[in-house]
Amino acid sequence: MNTRFVVIPAIPIETGSVRNGTRFYCGTAPIGFNIYDNDEKSRSKAVYQTRSEAEDECQRLNLELVNSVLALQQSKPVQRN
Repeated sequence: MNTRFVVIPAIPIETGSVRNGTRFYCGTAPIGFNIYDNDEKSRSKAVYQTRSEAEDECQRLNLELVNSVLALQQSKPVQRN
C-alpha cells in the first residue's frame, strides 16, 4: 500500500544565468523539500529545509489520516443479519 503523503525534493529556484560563448548556463539554488499528496496529485506549499523535518511532517499527516479513517469505521454501527 502506498502512503498518501510522501517527501519529494522541492523545485529549485533560478538564481541567474551565465553566458559562455553561445551557450547559457542557468544557476539554481536548492530550496529544500516538499510533501506530495498522492491522492490530490499536488505539492504542498510548505517548504522544509531538511529531509528529516519533511519526513516528520509527512509521518504526522499520514498518521492523522489513518486515525481519522479508523475513527470513522468505529463510529459506524455493525450490521448483523
